[in-house]
Amino acid sequence: MNIRSLISLSIMIGMSSVSAYAEDVIVKPQEAAVPTAPASSGSSTAATDVAKDAAPKNTSPSTAPVEPPAEAGVVRVPYVPEIVTRQMKEEIKQEVLAQAKGERWGDPGAMPEWLSRISWNGDFRLRYERDSFPPGNILPAQYNPPGLTLISNTTDTNNYLRVQAHLGMKAKISDYTFAAFRISTGTTTNPVSTNQTLGNGFNKFSLVFDRAYIQSTPYYWLGLSGGKMPNPWVYTDLVWDSDVNFDGVAGQLKPRFSDEWIGFLTAGVFPYQYIQSSDTVWASSKMLYGAQLGARWTAMDSSTADFGIALYDFKNAEGTPNATQGEHYYDYTAPPSMQKGNSLMYINAGSDPTIYGIASKFKELDITAKMDWADFDPVHVMLFADYVKNLGFDTTEIAQRTGLAAPEPRITGHQIGLVVGNTLLRLNGDWQVNVAYKYLERDAVLDALTDSDFHLGGTNAKGYIVGGSYWVDKETSLGLRWISSDQIDGPPLSIDTLQVDLNVRF
Repeated sequence: MNIRSLISLSIMIGMSSVSAYAEDVIVKPQEAAVPTAPASSGSSTAATDVAKDAAPKNTSPSTAPVEPPAEAGVVRVPYVPEIVTRQMKEEIKQEVLAQAKGERWGDPGAMPEWLSRISWNGDFRLRYERDSFPPGNILPAQYNPPGLTLISNTTDTNNYLRVQAHLGMKAKISDYTFAAFRISTGTTTNPVSTNQTLGNGFNKFSLVFDRAYIQSTPYYWLGLSGGKMPNPWVYTDLVWDSDVNFDGVAGQLKPRFSDEWIGFLTAGVFPYQYIQSSDTVWASSKMLYGAQLGARWTAMDSSTADFGIALYDFKNAEGTPNATQGEHYYDYTAPPSMQKGNSLMYINAGSDPTIYGIASKFKELDITAKMDWADFDPVHVMLFADYVKNLGFDTTEIAQRTGLAAPEPRITGHQIGLVVGNTLLRLNGDWQVNVAYKYLERDAVLDALTDSDFHLGGTNAKGYIVGGSYWVDKETSLGLRWISSDQIDGPPLSIDTLQVDLNVRF
């Protein structure tokens, strides 16, 4: 109980005493003001004499009566009407009861109120992965540029045992605002994976914050987010890996056109790599500006369809060569991370070590469509399609900036897929199967941020994915996926990947 509550209870007790006393003393002020003279056989008029002496005397008819000084033994208490006393007592009582109910006074199992506004969620995945390479692949030394390792193995089958874990917390701030945090396995150098490979001398796992953001929805049609947030777009893994989280701020407008149609406009500003410019560092910070316009259709049977057209504009993501050997003014134009596939250029040719940058600018036009047909609920039929084109690729601009012959434009990608089964594998007998085909050219998207499983990450690959999942226990499922891919341009590089996953949610 806090100080305010103690004061409130004290006032209630005090008011009760005042009310009781008022009934006995205050209601009859004349009797209380005149003390009773002690009985005496020779003084039958003593009380009358005392009363006369105690009565006020009006000495001036033009002035108000003056309260005489209190005599010994006389107690004077201001009169409080009974109706006011009852009203004050009732108001204080209601206030104290409301506070007691809100703070759950007297409940031995009650937790502090702020704990009721916090919720937790998490997931865990144990994966067996087998990466195999069909005959005919080139050797890593033939694939990797000098001084750079994009792939370390192209011929020998590898087997891995990996885990992935997330633990998230959401704290409700108000009816329309919350803050969220998530820790996960992984590292601070790989934005597209939170896998932890087992077999490191029994050493400990790394834990990182992969989400920390605040989100507010002051109106049903307006949403705002800021921090390190989940992907705000309608998307597939053709452009963005599912483990990518965005640094920055985003807003969304969601006007409702009818009971079936809701539009949306999502826009955001995301710092990709902060760079402090100086006399010796001439590179500028890398930024992503994105916007997506689309709509969602919802049918009476809960079937849905989402359509979106987006533009993702990366600023300063391309490399800039140093003018002469030994200079390092533009070293920071190298990408903060990369997988493989994008066309590269030298930043400091001839220097040790050699630093590479991305040859093309990236302004990605992405058109996405998703359909969830719920007519056979709980079994759903889900279709998705995606098309992307890099509008920032310009052979003339690349040649002028790098001084090298620009590569042939290979700037488009597409994907189509089908998923059949239960949307959430939570009940006994739930299942799901899926199949997809993906084609992603060399400079269609930034290779650092696309799917890290297909072709072991990056671009310049085509192939198919098939898989399925089945419920095995409460919030637990077993999944199987096969990925087969080939390089589109250049020497042959084929990769087949088998993944067996045990997934748990809580």
